[in-house]
Amino acid sequence: MHLTAQRRLLAAIAFAFVAGSSGLAPGPAAAQVRELPDFTELVERVGPAVVNIRTAERSRASMAAGNGEMEEQLRELFRRWGLPVPDRMPGTPRRGQPQPPQQEDSEPQQRGVGSGFVLSADGFVMTNAHVVDGADEVIVTLTDKREFKARIIGADRRTDVAVVKIEASGLPTVKIGDVSTLKVGAWVMAIGAPFGLDNSVTAGIVSAKQRDTGDFLPMIQTDVAINPGNSGGPLINMRGEVVGINSQIYSRSGGFMGISFAIPIDEAIRVSDQLRASGRVIRGKIGVTIAPVTKEVAEAIGLGTPRGALVQGVEAGLPADKAGIEPGDIIMRVDGKPVEKSGDLPRLIGGTKPGSKSQLQLYRRGQTREVSVAVVEFEPDGPRRLAQNAPAQPAPQPKTAIGLAVSDLTEAQKKELKLRGGVRVESVDGSAARAGLREGDVIVTLDNVEVTDAKQFNAQVAKLDKSKAVGVMVRRGELTNFLVIRPAAR
Repeated sequence: MHLTAQRRLLAAIAFAFVAGSSGLAPGPAAAQVRELPDFTELVERVGPAVVNIRTAERSRASMAAGNGEMEEQLRELFRRWGLPVPDRMPGTPRRGQPQPPQQEDSEPQQRGVGSGFVLSADGFVMTNAHVVDGADEVIVTLTDKREFKARIIGADRRTDVAVVKIEASGLPTVKIGDVSTLKVGAWVMAIGAPFGLDNSVTAGIVSAKQRDTGDFLPMIQTDVAINPGNSGGPLINMRGEVVGINSQIYSRSGGFMGISFAIPIDEAIRVSDQLRASGRVIRGKIGVTIAPVTKEVAEAIGLGTPRGALVQGVEAGLPADKAGIEPGDIIMRVDGKPVEKSGDLPRLIGGTKPGSKSQLQLYRRGQTREVSVAVVEFEPDGPRRLAQNAPAQPAPQPKTAIGLAVSDLTEAQKKELKLRGGVRVESVDGSAARAGLREGDVIVTLDNVEVTDAKQFNAQVAKLDKSKAVGVMVRRGELTNFLVIRPAAR
């Protein structure tokens, strides 16, 4: 056999051996390895509809009235981009430092850059609210280098969605995708202007969906490289459809660290439709303060798996109060839709039309019940009228086996706290202290049983199985929470 033919044969045998031993041949996995994604066609198709957004604001040298607002905006940007927030923001005067003299407004000065994408051929553009927030002038630059002054149609800080309008026609537009079909592990691409570098393309995969970041919407988490300037740009699937708006990153330095977040496009479109119709977003509320239900609390109160939203406080005079919802209730469903985690509740109620009624399923002291509650329009947070815990005049009982000495509440305290019973903690140590109970706390239930007074409470403690954890519902100041008292380690 010719030497060249021998070498080819040996190479073929070696390739077959390596491929077979690694599980790459034959089959779909091998095809996936050989066929890495090519984004060139997607960039050509979607790129023309992605815009650069430049904002400017008029410099007001005195800053006497505007310093607080400017400093808060800077702090919000530091938080959003993962930077440590300094005690004093750059450009703001130190405390006690004389204010500069008043000057007339100057010409608009460049403030920042971001990205966006064209929703309609007649010039509606979607971006992030934080890109245009506070801007006196918004300039939109197309990929063909044409520039337009934009008018802000509306911006919603809670979802970080904004819509601006430019006077143009026949513009290239994006195609909106279906977020429900987006899978974890799928390839996605971003186009934007990181650090002002126009039309930059980055790619990665979907790391997680429904990621709760504390904002009003669950986010899409990706490992696509996103940096300042990418804000407001599209997240695109492999069909060339927009599935999200790039909005946030997790970072300790301000630069990309492999974790970025995008607003799901279906939620963003709902917000943009309202902004285009009325310039603002109308949301519902019922007037509760909520917290997550932890695994240990769920087990201690008989709920099983942690789910629902724990009601920590009820605002006086609002629908939840009128419907009889109480601190310590766990809201499990809204109009038949499950509340899997606490963040689901404001989204479900927020999406309910004000003036309508919702059916809520509650879990209270081991039992479920249904209540009908009216939904009112959500307005910016004002002072809350929650009952305060008044100072007690204690007559404490002897300390119990779990480390608590408690006293009865006065009738005035019960009325102010809107409680039928309960006891005030006068001193605490042992298991109760380890659970986080403090002097001044008001214990409302013990082991899913409503507490009436100190005598009944102590009698119930005496009957507890000392080898098992027990849940207590505690009122502390304005808020209610569950704590779990565990038996002492042996």
